[in-house]
Amino acid sequence: MTKATRTTAGLDLTAEQTELVLATAGRAPSLHNAQPWAFRVRPDLIELHTDPQRRLPVVDPADRELRMACGAALFTLRLALIDLGVRPLVTVLPDRRHPTLIAEIRRGGSILATPEQRRLLEAVPRRHTNRHPFTDVPVTPPERHALRRAASDEGAWLHLVTAPDERAILQRLAVRAHRQQVADPAFGDELRRWTGTSPGRPDGVPVAAGGPQPAPHDRWVLRDFTDGAAPERVPGKEFESDPLIAVLTSHLSGPHADVRAGEALQRVLLTATAEGLAVSFLSQLIEVDWARDELRRLVGAPLPPQAVLRVGRGWPVAATPRRPVADLLLDDGDDLPG
Repeated sequence: MTKATRTTAGLDLTAEQTELVLATAGRAPSLHNAQPWAFRVRPDLIELHTDPQRRLPVVDPADRELRMACGAALFTLRLALIDLGVRPLVTVLPDRRHPTLIAEIRRGGSILATPEQRRLLEAVPRRHTNRHPFTDVPVTPPERHALRRAASDEGAWLHLVTAPDERAILQRLAVRAHRQQVADPAFGDELRRWTGTSPGRPDGVPVAAGGPQPAPHDRWVLRDFTDGAAPERVPGKEFESDPLIAVLTSHLSGPHADVRAGEALQRVLLTATAEGLAVSFLSQLIEVDWARDELRRLVGAPLPPQAVLRVGRGWPVAATPRRPVADLLLDDGDDLPG
């Protein structure tokens, strides 16, 4: 694909403001920190595209998590525009002839950011996936309510797994699904390409941002590194015995729902950050088909869940690297291969 050489101005913003908006959008979470998004800026329009070169075909063959990552970037882009006084007018999946085109964002007038929107925007640079053990201090009822409301505000449903029997079932599902994934050589190859990355690389998950290697006796397993370079455990601390597990589910299905679920996911993550909470993903429960179906039945969801989060209180962790804005830009008229 062709890269633009500099950021042009869009939506009545300056070039500097436009670059700030794109940099903020680029801080969204993505599977293995692949950052699978690209932007085309025109005077009256910002296009958000997927970058097919950043697909993970083994773990995400249908590109569901890729679309969710772009949805998360879309939510963060919306926040950044609102903070600059631009009311974003968003059209999701506007043209089937261009399969990489996720959304078109136009100026729908002016707007004043609410205190809540500013609070979420301030949380963007502080939001990091925390793969380390959490403390055993529980998430309070008001914090749980805030997480549920964040999902609901973006048209999704957040189920909190609090019953001991449900949590025990979910724990067993997570371990079985994890073992199935790591037994697949193709999964291991893909994982090695994106995790335990070397310093200076602008994407992937570096060793410093990873969590402890899961062992068979761990109550909750997280995705591990398979290159032998395991991060150190927090001294004297195993994973918490009873984490708060949150399951995000859409009310609809299909690619459009995946994008909207990504927006809801980012709002939940930023709300958690603003509340002082730490979050990591139990993605194997979503990526392994039978586990996802059993999880759907467990939480009583009409459709398969979109994300599973482990929420608690953790120690600060290193940020994952981010690609420069110049690497995210598309030239006018350039099409990504679908």
